[in-house]
Amino acid sequence: MSEKEGESSRGSPQAGAVTVSDVQELIRRKEEIEAQIKANYGVLESLKGVGMDEPLVDCEGYPRSDVDLYQVRTARHNIACLQNDHKAVMKQVEEALHQLHARDKEKQARDMAEAQEEATSQSLGQSEGPSPPQAFAKVNSISPGSPASMAGLQVDDEIVEFGSVNTQNFQSLQNIGTVVQHSEGKPLNVTVIRRGEKHRLRLVPTRWAGKGLLGCNIIPLQS
Repeated sequence: MSEKEGESSRGSPQAGAVTVSDVQELIRRKEEIEAQIKANYGVLESLKGVGMDEPLVDCEGYPRSDVDLYQVRTARHNIACLQNDHKAVMKQVEEALHQLHARDKEKQARDMAEAQEEATSQSLGQSEGPSPPQAFAKVNSISPGSPASMAGLQVDDEIVEFGSVNTQNFQSLQNIGTVVQHSEGKPLNVTVIRRGEKHRLRLVPTRWAGKGLLGCNIIPLQS
């Protein structure tokens, strides 16, 4: 094995372990070889334009005396060797780029699969997530002109929040009555479910012409 072949073998990246740095190193070597080839062609050009194929003997078969034959032969030999090295390193660059590309495709496929799996998990999580708040009471009747009517409450509204009362702490209608008594003249946040949609209302318990501070009848829902 020649010295150049040994360098080429040592510099060749191992299969399956190619990195971007490996490719950059191969490209640097390729550019160095191209520079050396160019330099040797420059030597031939300087010798009266002798190229790779011009004869080195005159018409009578004698060695040409107008050029340095040693320089020509050395330059030609160097160019031939360097072209072989260039072909070898180009093959290595191609193989390294192919490996990088294949690995990138594998990574993209893996990332896409993980993203799809995550999206599926999130979708399942949303579909299996906590159910909407459950109602604990229902509006059974409303008097016209009452505070309840003015607030926008409607018959059959299902109550999920009445001030500080909600599904978790509701025990009886007395809970609502207590909140109403302590909130006379003050706005209460009331959340209801109406035909499947949630509505948030502001109800102000107030003395009016009718009975009570609300003017509506609320009944508990069966748990």
